[in-house]
Formats: sequence, structure tokens, C-alpha cells
Amino acid sequence: MKERFLTINCIVRKHQIEKTRTEFEGNDETELHDTGTVGRLAKIIRDGFPDAKITWALSWCALTDASDRYRRVRALLGEFMATFGDDVTFIPGGYFANRYNTREQVNKDVSDAARIIEQEFGRRPRSLVAGFLSAANIKHAREQEGIIGIQGNIWSQYSVDNMDGDGSVCYPYYPSTQHFCKPAQGPRDFIDCLNFDGWTVDFHNARLVGCRSRKKNSRMGVGPIETLGNLGLAKGLAEMKATTAAHYEASHPTNPFTWVANTIEVALVRQIPAIGGITSWLSWVQERWPDVQCPTLAGLAAELRSGFPDNDGLAYELHQEGNGIGASKPGAEITWYMNKHFRLGIERGRRGKGKVFDYTRYSQDYAEPAGVGKRNWSIMDVINQKRTRKQDRPVRVDRLSGWPAIEPIIARV
Repeated sequence: MKERFLTINCIVRKHQIEKTRTEFEGNDETELHDTGTVGRLAKIIRDGFPDAKITWALSWCALTDASDRYRRVRALLGEFMATFGDDVTFIPGGYFANRYNTREQVNKDVSDAARIIEQEFGRRPRSLVAGFLSAANIKHAREQEGIIGIQGNIWSQYSVDNMDGDGSVCYPYYPSTQHFCKPAQGPRDFIDCLNFDGWTVDFHNARLVGCRSRKKNSRMGVGPIETLGNLGLAKGLAEMKATTAAHYEASHPTNPFTWVANTIEVALVRQIPAIGGITSWLSWVQERWPDVQCPTLAGLAAELRSGFPDNDGLAYELHQEGNGIGASKPGAEITWYMNKHFRLGIERGRRGKGKVFDYTRYSQDYAEPAGVGKRNWSIMDVINQKRTRKQDRPVRVDRLSGWPAIEPIIARV
């Protein structure tokens, strides 16, 4: 394909985290949501990328609230659909649905929300924005509601917010029925719904555990909280640009397509003074790579499905140079190899052999946590990038042995 894609998801909610339909955590954000704020975020995005098609994800309360405030917001989103080709969908459980709800309840929330969206907006959603979502719920969304793409993993997230989920592929893949972080290995465990990351992150900073400070954050990349919010306009934009260029430039020759994802909460319009930097970032993207397309999440899923009907054709090789921001060291280069069989992360310094800092085999069996209340949904195998176990110490490439699946790659590096 050799195309460059960008997807932008925007979150409309009433409470910071809507754990269930009636239980909430964090701030009441009602006053931060009105047609003026939603319209301003849309303008910030389209001032930088006029042809952008935005995916708007509404929480349960934002979708069902009968007040004039939210009825007007929903009416405005309907206008965006008609005028710009935007999409409206649902976000269950405030990014962490399976932490607080049974799989049966999540299925009910997804199905009920799909019907409400169809009644109010005239068409059923073909995508979901979910933060993390279990394999069983992805399967239900596909088979019962016709969903073809889900933002169902937050790549590399560990010890951040309310749920952990490290171990997946950071580009789109079809998940296994065993675990949403595992790519399907074949017809027996195949879920016919692409699983997408929500925020493209800096591969160097992603190796951190959690948020060490405002300047050292494992979620740093293109997301506005960790960049424009924590670093300010100049340095925040520098980090957003470096992370973007890692895909559209450094990684483009080695991939079937390249992709950058961003998810932006509407509340941030009033919470981050430098939020207008998103316009500058998008203008820069358009000027530097005029071929970049910004479809809705469902639109991208439909296009990828036509060329990649399963995981056999998905083989990603991604590169990023260190830029000196946060934990990113100038002169260091990270290369990720990701496919349906494994993910392999290698870091090269200015001198010496490269080191393997992550080797996760997807040929192994994995199981998601059972029940409700579990925080950690990560899959960790031979070596994991977060270095939370004794075995996670990086290994020099020239000292590897006994890993036949990656020997062809090791021979190259």
C-alpha cells in the first residue's frame, strides 16, 4: 500500500472515568463540555488538517444525558457527520471497561449504545473507542454489532491510570480469542475485527514504567497531555514531531503503510493552555507529507481489511532515533519488529552491538484475567521492555542463542 495514515479520536464525556452507567471516578467534567468547546476542538484539528475526518466517541452519560447541554452537543456532532464525514461511536467504561464490569455487562453496554447511536444519528457505528477491551467483548462487537475496528489496546501502558496492558503490537492487528494483546495465530483463534492503538508513543520513553515526572513519562509521544500539557508548546511540539517522523519518514520504507494515532479528550480544550499546538502539529504534517490521509477509525479499518484479511500479511519494522526529550537519548536508535509470531525490540547505542530489550512470543498461550477488578492485563514473555522482572535485563545481540524464530533478524543486525 505504502500509504500514510492518521487517525484522530475525540472523547465526549460527563465524568473523567465512567466506570459503569451509574458509578464514576475523577472529576465531573460537565461544565467542560458544550457546543463551544466541542466546536473549538474540531476547529483546532481542521485548521491544521482541513480534510480530517474525526471519530467522536461518547461515554454512556454523554450519549444518554437529556439536558439541553448534551442534546446540543450531540446535534453538533450530527452536523459534523453530515458536513465533514465524521463518525460518532461509543466509549465503554471510560477506557477501562473490563476493570469495573463483567464481560456480559460490557456486551450489553456496547449493544445498547449502538442502538441509541443508530436512533439518534441515523447509522450504526462500525468502530469503538475503548482504551482496553477484552477479546470476548471485541468478538461480541464484531459478530453481534458489525464493528470492524476497535481502539482496544493502549500500547505499552503499564503503571499508568487504572489499567495495564503492555505486550501487544502497536500497529493494527486481528486479535486472538485468548487475549486482546495477542495477534490471532490462525482460523481457530481469529477475531475478524482490527485492534488499534489509541496514542502513538515515543519508543524510547515507552520503555519507562509509569510517569516518573512531568518530563519523563512512558506515554509521551503525540498525545497532548504528555507533550503540550507537561512540556509546554515548544518542547511539546518537538516531541510530537519527532514521534510522527519516526513513522512517516524513518519507518516508511520498511512497512506496508505507516500510521499515527491520537486520542484527545474534549475537556483538554479548557485544561491545556497550549492545546492550539495541535493545529501547528497538523499543519506541519500536511506540509511535510501531503499524502497523509486522515480517515475515521472505521474508514481506516475498512481500507486495511481489504488488503490484509488476516495477520499473515502484517509485518512491521519500525525505527526511532533518540531526540533528547525525556528518557530518549540522542544517538540511540530503537528498532521494533512486530508480526503475528512475535515482537522484538532492539536498541543500538552510538557504539557496540545492539541489545534486545523485548522479545514476546505470540505462539505461546495467554489468558486474560477472569472476573472484575483486575488491573494488570499485560502479557510478558522472554524479555519485556518495562524491565519489571529480573529476566528483563537487555541482552546483547551477539550473545543470543536458542531463539530460532528471530535468528534471521538477529543475523541482519
